[in-house]
Formats: sequence, structure tokens, C-alpha cells
Amino acid sequence: MASTEQHRSLPCFVFLLLTLLSQFHLGEGDDLQLDYYSQSCPKAEDIIKQEVTNLYDKHGNTAVSWVRNLFHDCMVKSCDASLLLETVGGIQSEKASQRSFGMRNFKYINTIKSALEKECPPTVSCADIVALSAREGVVMLGGPQIQMKTGRRDSKESYAVVVEDYLPNHNDSISLVLSRFQSIGIDAEGTVAILGAHSVGRVHCINLVDRLYPTVDPSLDPEYADYLKGRCPTPNPDRTAVLYARNDRETPMILDNMYYKNLLGHKGLLIVDQQLTSDPTTSPFVQQFAADNGYFHDQFAKAVLLLSENNPLTGDQGEIRKDCRFVN
Repeated sequence: MASTEQHRSLPCFVFLLLTLLSQFHLGEGDDLQLDYYSQSCPKAEDIIKQEVTNLYDKHGNTAVSWVRNLFHDCMVKSCDASLLLETVGGIQSEKASQRSFGMRNFKYINTIKSALEKECPPTVSCADIVALSAREGVVMLGGPQIQMKTGRRDSKESYAVVVEDYLPNHNDSISLVLSRFQSIGIDAEGTVAILGAHSVGRVHCINLVDRLYPTVDPSLDPEYADYLKGRCPTPNPDRTAVLYARNDRETPMILDNMYYKNLLGHKGLLIVDQQLTSDPTTSPFVQQFAADNGYFHDQFAKAVLLLSENNPLTGDQGEIRKDCRFVN
């Protein structure tokens, strides 16, 4: 009789054991989660939001920098703040790559980090600062709210030697760009959506002149090409000169679907932009986003969320840097 009761209770015991094990695993904090710092640093996300707001009020262009930081950090192997490391002690900075040309405002990451260190040292990773500042930057630019998880840890190494293997270039074929995004789980629609970040910010002339000289790219609207030549009057611009054109002349600091409307009017600034309208895989999404700003925002938020969760370091991996520029 006792043997029969033991056999009856065995399935219940196994179920209870599996339940406890699953709860134990979820409690380890090895994965990204919402409100990761709710116990260790309850004010963390509020501090980041406040610092981003303060910096935006003083230097509006910082909002664009936060979004670009996320792209450059997360596309290269992992969302782990490897982008922020300086060249020192055998480390080669990713910021020195040609792909990082024109990036700026890195120093203000340390402004945010300092505020967090005063509140709860050393708890909040630089990788999470990159992610959350991008989230707030999107909002500052009139974009959507993104429910972004946290719990990333910081890389102890730079990936400078492989940056160009991961980051698409402005004159890459659209098929290559799509494959790069697909490799991190972002499909064609998500790729077209995330390139909508080009609705804000600017492009240096050195990345434009191939479309203007010696002959104008026939896919460019002639009047728009004349405007660009006015902004970039020489085929060999000085790299140190700040010669540039706005991505969007209509709403240059608003993250909206004007980018797609411009593409349909042959006013795409970069080669990769204009290719979106000619490729049969991507052109339907351009049409759809141009017609519906809300839908663009929805898809942009989904794509950014996927990007922000690309292969993060969690748990015992990496470290929490005291200074975002250097490994501990």
C-alpha cells in the first residue's frame, strides 16, 4: 500500500521540483529583464532619463548620438558597451574605425555614468546606459516609447578589428545590409524601419560626394542634387571640415516617416537609403511607412528592441565598469 502511494506522489514531486528549479533559474538574473535595477538601484532609470533630458536641453544633438551609439554598439557582436572603450593598454578603440566617422558626444556618457555612480556605485553597466539613453533619445526626438529590458554587463575587450565585418556601410548593397540585420534576428521590414533613424541627424559630405561628382547619381532628384552640391561644393572635402547635409530638411530633429516620403521623392541622402525604393523586398515597406507614421513607429520600436537585445553579456559575464572608457 505504501509503495502505491509513493508512486502516486512521484509525479507531484517531479512537477514541484521542476517548478522550483524554473523559479530558481528566473531568479538568477542571468537574462535581461524589465526593471532589473528595481532593488539594486531603484532610481537608475529615472537618473538616466533626467540626465538625458538635461543634456538634450543643452545640446539637442545628443539625442541623435544616443540612437547611433546603440546601433554601433549592438550591431558589433554584442550590446556590451565595447564601443565606448578608449585606445589604451593594448585595447584598440572601435571609435577609431572608419565606420565611426562623425560620431560624437561620447563624453556625455560619462556625465550620465557619474550621476549613477553617486547614487549606487558600481551597479549600473555602461551597456545599459547606452541602451537606456537611446530609449530616452528616441522619445526626445518624437519617436515611440520602447519597453527596454536591462541587465547587460560591460565587455572587457574591444572588437575594433572586426567592426567592418558587422556594421553595414552607407554604400553597401541592400542585400548585404539585409543579411547583416538578419544575422541578429531583424527581418526586412525591421531593417527598413530601423533605417528610419536616418530621418534625424546629418551626413558628412565625404559620404555624399560619390553621388554628386563627377556626375550626379540619376536616382537623385535634380533640384535636391543641386542643394546637396551647395552643401558639398567639392568632390574632395576636407575630412576635418564640418561640411554636411541634413538627413531630412523638413523635420530634421523629428523621428518620423518624412524619411520614407523623401525616398519616394528621390531625395534619399545615402546610397543605402535610396536603394530601399528600388529593391522589391524593401520597397513595399517604404510605401507602407510613408503612408502611416504610427505604423512606422510601431515597427521601429520592435526593431530597436531586437537590436538592443543582441547577444548581451549577462550574469557573471563581463563586468560593471567604473568608468565607461576603460576596463576595470
